[in-house]
Amino acid sequence: METLAGKRVDVVGGGLAGCEAALQLAARGISVRLVEMRPNTPTPVHAGSSLAELVCSNSLKSQKPDSAAGMLKGELAALGSFLLNAALSCAVPAGGALAVDRERFSCAIEESVASFSNIQVVRAEVVGVRDDGALLVRDEGSGPEESSAASALSPAPDALIVASGPLTSDALAASLQQATGAESLAFYDAAAPIVMADSLNGDVLFRQSRYEDEGAGDYLNAPFTKDEYERFIAELVAARRVIAKDFETRELFQACQPIEEIARKGADAPRFGALKPVGLTDPRTGRRPWAALQLRAEDAHGMAYNLVGFQTNLTFGEQQRVFRLIPGLEHAEFARYGVMHRNTFVDAPRLLDATLRLKRPIARIPVRIAGQLAGTEGYCEAMRSGLHAALCTCAELADAPAPIPPAETAFGALLAWATDPATVDYQPMHVNFGIIPPLEARVRNKKDRYAAYAARGTKALEAHVAHLQSLGLLAESTGEESAHSHADNAAGQDAPATVSPAVCAKVDGLGRNVAFIASEGTMRRG
Repeated sequence: METLAGKRVDVVGGGLAGCEAALQLAARGISVRLVEMRPNTPTPVHAGSSLAELVCSNSLKSQKPDSAAGMLKGELAALGSFLLNAALSCAVPAGGALAVDRERFSCAIEESVASFSNIQVVRAEVVGVRDDGALLVRDEGSGPEESSAASALSPAPDALIVASGPLTSDALAASLQQATGAESLAFYDAAAPIVMADSLNGDVLFRQSRYEDEGAGDYLNAPFTKDEYERFIAELVAARRVIAKDFETRELFQACQPIEEIARKGADAPRFGALKPVGLTDPRTGRRPWAALQLRAEDAHGMAYNLVGFQTNLTFGEQQRVFRLIPGLEHAEFARYGVMHRNTFVDAPRLLDATLRLKRPIARIPVRIAGQLAGTEGYCEAMRSGLHAALCTCAELADAPAPIPPAETAFGALLAWATDPATVDYQPMHVNFGIIPPLEARVRNKKDRYAAYAARGTKALEAHVAHLQSLGLLAESTGEESAHSHADNAAGQDAPATVSPAVCAKVDGLGRNVAFIASEGTMRRG
């Protein structure tokens, strides 16, 4: 037995990842200091100062068990996620998706945090980390230009989780960048769309790298005729765009120019950039196409492809409509839409290990990055990232083995992809079947294939839960109750999930797999 009582962990950021991490740590007997910069330091998108405020959609995506998003919710349920439970208690009708009442959801998290006497909420902007791990916070009343006006929070913690989100303050971002390296942080999410391989038209696309023989190379190519190209460009420049705010455009650099902005400079401009056809031969004609889009495999198994050079600021609906005009992408399914906005995130494949701990120490204590700052895109992904960071922190403080989820689970696959040094051009990603290891036997029917992924993931999750229980990180009961509870909620897709509001404060009121042995503050060595 290794006690966690008396241990202290600081968590930076009161968003989804930070709140989940803080609650998980506190439930295991650890003293937590949760530091949120709002309202002292506001952001351009938050409406107020509440914890776990949802600033974009109120949808947490699909609850269907045989979807990647549904698999992730099943994992959160089995591991006793406080935030998923709050979401279920605050659900509103949304068909097959889980959507929440924003204000009730945030209120439920505030109440959950307040219910733990071992969580202290500090309202201050973190501007740096001292060598001993103590957080440096901006002195009240000092302006952003007064970088030296900072004080250290005392005492220094035993571990630190940074979950400050995509709108991490300039001061903290600069501090992290200085500590981890000049190329370690990206300040814009200039991501091109990613499409599922099985939705592409193999009769039109051909495999070839430039100046190589057809059939060889690492790229799929979508060849345009002149008429197809001109129609595509006309629709591209006329398509609806996301209206950018100041914080999204003030540092935009040339390499991140949206494809539609390039096309506005001249109809032929993309043909000399992302759509250049040089070095390619269309096997259907034996000639070079008028223009060509290259698609690069997003994973080692070739299950998803990136539209190379297609950073875009189009609305998601317009991306689907316009990019399906590309030959071979007529029925393309999008694993991720292209985005371009302010989004501070670390270069996780180079900086983080599978426990989300920084490989390059910035203090004499363990420091982990969680949530969107680590590049996990999506609400539930942020929750799961915070939960994972908390479990790994507990394990490390107790000198126990790191609880790494299997790659066959939704989050395990995302974690493996995000922390793999072989991952290049790293951009934020949500869970999807394109990054999950392929099945041993090929399943042609998509519905059956996704069901097979889910079934395999459930078995992997059961083994992971058993491992966590053996370490003392979860109570000695199975995760079946919570998994079944989630499945029941998913089955009644047209009705909001109903959970007693009292459960928001303490998740273990559900009788789910979250007893955590918190009363003892203990866990087992491996």
